[in-house]
Amino acid sequence: MMRAGHCGDGGTTGTDLPRRRLRSLFVSDLHLGTGAARAREFLEFLRATEAETIYLVGDIFDIWHPALLTWSPAHDAILTELAQRAAAGTRVVYLPGNHDAALRNFVGIGAQALIGGRFELHDSVTHVAADGRRYLVLHGDQCDARILRWHVMTRIGSRIDAGLRRFDRWLLRLLRRPAEQGAVEFLRRGLEALLLVGNRFETRLVALARSSGHEGVICGHFHRAALRDHDGATYANCGDWVDSLTALAELPDGSLQLMGWAALAAPTAETGRPADTGLGLPA
Repeated sequence: MMRAGHCGDGGTTGTDLPRRRLRSLFVSDLHLGTGAARAREFLEFLRATEAETIYLVGDIFDIWHPALLTWSPAHDAILTELAQRAAAGTRVVYLPGNHDAALRNFVGIGAQALIGGRFELHDSVTHVAADGRRYLVLHGDQCDARILRWHVMTRIGSRIDAGLRRFDRWLLRLLRRPAEQGAVEFLRRGLEALLLVGNRFETRLVALARSSGHEGVICGHFHRAALRDHDGATYANCGDWVDSLTALAELPDGSLQLMGWAALAAPTAETGRPADTGLGLPA
């Protein structure tokens, strides 16, 4: 069963929020190591949730441009939080993406490279939900259009994106305008949307899940949070922690639900369900 929308309890800071108990939590595209990473927000979100299993669905680290790495205490705190949970018995599963693809070299020989070997490391994995539904979990770059799988193309796109973000921040500071009003940000998102035109990744991912005996697919990569039905098969995208600040949760009954940091909503008195956050996530 799918439930589109956001869920949460209380306010919007880690100290205000009681921990939301989940069966599983799926997060992707933190891009730790870049200036675009929203590490503080993710750390706040993580500390407000509790899950039996945490899936890190790729591009958690961004290690494409070592010379440009940006690291902060919040980045360290995220790794410490995850390591502590793994040591306490939480299952933490790391599925590398295209920005941390070097970790795929360790798949099959253990996870010694990942915080003392406490994380599982897989290229893809089957998640069995509480209701028995089987989901294929992977980053999603495996089903990119062929031209977007060319390494040189993705590197160029990454540098253009980073350059536009830096220019946008500089321009906003110069004009003393709020971050959400950046004109360059609209251009960057437009270029991103243009790249996705004709890239039938969603159809390919659902087909891959079906062909391997799954009822759905859970991925990241595209920075577009989504929870949709494809003729009985589920397509779920975690979103990202650069722009949308979203994650995917499995509730105790096995249903899936999108969660958002920016507008965590308390249940309404009438329905007991989270109020509409107004973020416009796809149903």
